[in-house]
Amino acid sequence: MKFEGTGIEKYIAELGRLDEIMHENGLVRAEQWDYDRVNYDKKFILKEGVFYLRIQGYAVEGDVGANKADIQVLTPILGKHYYPHGVEYGEGEKFPAGLVKQCEQIISSIKAEVEKFAIV
Repeated sequence: MKFEGTGIEKYIAELGRLDEIMHENGLVRAEQWDYDRVNYDKKFILKEGVFYLRIQGYAVEGDVGANKADIQVLTPILGKHYYPHGVEYGEGEKFPAGLVKQCEQIISSIKAEVEKFAIV
């Protein structure tokens, strides 16, 4: 599920500050990056299953591996984990309304922080 129209995708932010903002909101980058891209995830374990809120980004300048990059934030997505295949982010998935609302609040909080420090 894509969270279209949040406005977060219009921002570019410095990687270190973005890492802090995501961490404050419960999302982790961990080892989910390469030299041009980052993925921040928050895991939700509910009776309906295991879900992940993911916010991705890519380097418009610099190098993620060197921890010196300006990151273009992309549209947040929500997916459901299926063992052993992985996470499905497809539009055909059904998500609990409470989870969707919680993710929208998290995205809104992140956007409010990112826009304070955004490069663009």
